[in-house]
Amino acid sequence: MPVFSREGWRLICQQLMRLVIGILLIWNVISVGWLNHTAKVCWAALPTGDAVNPMSILRLALPVDNEAIQTLHQYLEEMPPQLEDPAARLQPKQWLEIGNKVTKAIQTFNKDASDLLAAIPTHFRPQALVRMNQINATLADLKILSDQQNKEQFVAKRTQAWNSVDLLAAAMEPQIPINIPNDYQTLPQLNGRAVVVIDTNKGPITIMVDGYNAPITAGNFLDLVQREFYDDLTFTREDEAYVVQTGNPGGAQAGFVDPETSQYRSIPLEVMVKGNSEPVYGATLEELGVFDPVLPFSAYGTVAMGHPASDPNGGSSQFFFHLFEPDSTPEGLNLLNGQYAVFGYVVAGQDVLAQLQHGDHLRSAKVVDISPPNGFTLRYLNWILVQKANSLLPLA
Repeated sequence: MPVFSREGWRLICQQLMRLVIGILLIWNVISVGWLNHTAKVCWAALPTGDAVNPMSILRLALPVDNEAIQTLHQYLEEMPPQLEDPAARLQPKQWLEIGNKVTKAIQTFNKDASDLLAAIPTHFRPQALVRMNQINATLADLKILSDQQNKEQFVAKRTQAWNSVDLLAAAMEPQIPINIPNDYQTLPQLNGRAVVVIDTNKGPITIMVDGYNAPITAGNFLDLVQREFYDDLTFTREDEAYVVQTGNPGGAQAGFVDPETSQYRSIPLEVMVKGNSEPVYGATLEELGVFDPVLPFSAYGTVAMGHPASDPNGGSSQFFFHLFEPDSTPEGLNLLNGQYAVFGYVVAGQDVLAQLQHGDHLRSAKVVDISPPNGFTLRYLNWILVQKANSLLPLA
């Protein structure tokens, strides 16, 4: 009979514990289903490590190879983490570092402004010029706020500047060709980026929606926002579940029924894998044996579309915010990635998201910006018109 040292027994116990936890986690994820208020075990699928800045994820997910844009983004991102903590105080030395980053961002923008504008397609330049003037003014405000050491206003203004830079970059590549399967061509699509503001009874939440890597999921969401489908709905959340979900309308249907056709709209699971030029449709990444999505569940406020546990292609209107809790997940287990379609991240209002509880109110959702201007297509509406026209044709 082998003899184990105390360290050997400790390692064996750790491995056994991980095995038991892993089995429980897999069972729990199978039980999550729609991730609605009855799902009491969503904590089982959280990623490990510290939460990643959503700005960094979205920057890396941009299919735009522009050095000036990347540099501007990095200067705005690479600042002391205490900026993200409302309770933390910044030291004078940290404010000096922040001021230097802003100064470098201003210098980069001024040096490359003409090249940035030249990279925009001619018919988008009037809008781009307005956006560039906004970036210039916002960066100047950031320098003043850093000198004043005004943390609250600086954080809000930095998000505004970053959003403007991101949307400027989105206009540089107005048509990224994505081979969307024919079965899904009639669905709304977003080929770019958009900003959506959700007004809740606890305050506003701003989402950057990414249609480059989830064109159908993002397009479906924007369409429902513009239809005012999400207005006057409630949030669901359980204390043990690190997700906040909404989008479930009243009545028997658990999603969107188009009033023009009386048909239930479902959308496919859609995940872009790093290194691919188009998303994977209709299959989880686990089924395909790959686990590296471009838009991971690695940031506080990751926004994803829900779907029934038994049907990854059964999503419709219900979406959820992922509340990052790294201490609740054993190392190496992130079972949400590739199981649900991420289509954006909360870039402002994380403190509001943290306060939302079961029964809180979603007052309204509004699309406040989109880039490029023609990035959102409503082929679904064209399909509706064709169906209506066909129904009026006399029978042969």
